Amino acid sequence: MLDMRRMQILRAVVTSGSVTAAARHLGYTPSAVSQQMAALEKEAGTPLLERTGRGVRPTDAGRLLADCATAIGRHVAQAETALADLRAGRTGRVSVRYFATAGARLVAPALARLRREHPGVQAELRLTDPDDPLPEVKAGRTDVALVVRRHDAPPVDGIRFIHLMDDRYRAVLPRAHPLAAHPALRLTDLAEEALVGSELPGPCLDAVLDACGAAGFTPDFVVESGDYATAQGFVAAGVGVALVPELGLTAPAGAPGADGHPELAVREVRDPEPVRSIWAAVRATAPEGPVLRGFLNALAAAVVAAAPRSP
Repeated sequence: MLDMRRMQILRAVVTSGSVTAAARHLGYTPSAVSQQMAALEKEAGTPLLERTGRGVRPTDAGRLLADCATAIGRHVAQAETALADLRAGRTGRVSVRYFATAGARLVAPALARLRREHPGVQAELRLTDPDDPLPEVKAGRTDVALVVRRHDAPPVDGIRFIHLMDDRYRAVLPRAHPLAAHPALRLTDLAEEALVGSELPGPCLDAVLDACGAAGFTPDFVVESGDYATAQGFVAAGVGVALVPELGLTAPAGAPGADGHPELAVREVRDPEPVRSIWAAVRATAPEGPVLRGFLNALAAAVVAAAPRSP
């Protein structure tokens, strides 16, 4: 096997035209350079240099190896530059899995900020499949997954969870509904109401069912809409009332929150307040480089921006 360091010394000899000049440029003794060239010729199995007066010139094999050493040096320099860019966060990639309501309010502004701060970074984003995205994180096929889970949920081997926010549910009612006259409601106020279901089975629906159970009743869902926008459409039509998390509230452009919708009223719910907790899941052993750290910081900033403002 050819020694790369010796090939670089050969390159210096060929470029300078003599062993003595190469030794001077490299800070070696001429004897040390000659020994390295003899060892390289032994490795190559063929002469690499021939004497010409006081200097040397490469054989065809010597010129070939010197050219290869030049190419290798160029590739190493390119690799060092690329590695420095990656370490500094100027390049790289991040793969993210997210669910729909976190997309517009959290992931979109986080991605915009990441691109401003790290314009050379590539991002691959995909809506979470119905299956649990945590195996994708654990296997290293995705870097970050946004998930809903309880604060007291058991740990998951190989996964580190970063709490982003507690997304509080609000009561969405037809604006003419008698309960809309109250600034805030107790959850038991909805016990006898026809409820429009906004959740598919899973941790989000569990948050609603757990809160209703703590309040002493089982919700009567007259419609299973499966998403927040559709649920609010049913409410606006007078079919029933709904519990919708703040990230899922819709509003016309320029409206001060979903309560700006002309046919809907949105009210706080208390005693207890249904809450779904949103977390970022990352691989426990993943090094937190500048790109991953930048995206997590951007998510945190998006959470602050998405927080409801006091009237």
